[in-house]
Amino acid sequence: MQFTGTEDYIATEDLTVAVNAAVTLERPLLVKGEPGTGKTELARQVARSLGLPILEWHIKSTTRAQQGLYEYDAVSRLRDSQLGDDRVNDVRNYIKQGKLWQAFTAEERVVLMIDEIDKADIEFPNDLLQELDRMEFFVYETGETIQARQRPIVIITSNNEKELPDAFLRRCFFHYIRFPDLETMKEIVEVHFPGIKPALLTTALTQFYEIRDQQGLKKKPSTSEVLDWLKLLLAEDLDPEDLRRDGANALPKLHGALLKNEQDVALFERLAFMARGQR
Repeated sequence: MQFTGTEDYIATEDLTVAVNAAVTLERPLLVKGEPGTGKTELARQVARSLGLPILEWHIKSTTRAQQGLYEYDAVSRLRDSQLGDDRVNDVRNYIKQGKLWQAFTAEERVVLMIDEIDKADIEFPNDLLQELDRMEFFVYETGETIQARQRPIVIITSNNEKELPDAFLRRCFFHYIRFPDLETMKEIVEVHFPGIKPALLTTALTQFYEIRDQQGLKKKPSTSEVLDWLKLLLAEDLDPEDLRRDGANALPKLHGALLKNEQDVALFERLAFMARGQR
């Protein structure tokens, strides 16, 4: 069972090594990287490549670790008891299985994605240590222990918004997805826009990397944003000459796809103003 990427997902050699190492070690794969570098899509493509179903648990700031195991709806049970509903005789009717429960009891091995774990409270990763380590948990309401039939492939993503606990990190295989270089980016673009004109692609990507390297930029445009930008350039049927910038016109064409806050737009406007003043 080896991951080598898919026709829709360009995986670098170090990324494929990390995925396969985590699978071999049977440890969660913790993937970090800039937003928009394909961390979430990685889990889906690993599942696709290995022919396994995927369960996705998207974490929010209000998500609790217990929700990944199960939730007990005591309020509904109390209401039903007042109404004389026979369902109250079986507490299982009021237990909602979480993603870990579903992954543990699945008929076949699954890929379990825990997406953006750093959005949750700092204690969230620690609250899952035992369950991810032992692949089991106890249900207090029914007195049963849920054990994994087969160990799921766990892929955890993080945008590095907060530090994760050391105890949690020790249990993971770690990989940082570096931002693609020019040649890798060309391969990624070719997957999404096969047959794109080489001259347009080279000009657009050269400009894109110049923008990313601009000093003082608050948010660097990501892979997903350059793909959106290229889609717009193709829709407008622009050619390399249309993308030409000079000091007096520092903002790129259709810059709203690349620059996502007013500070960065203002930065390029200041650069244009300074260039005009030097003439």
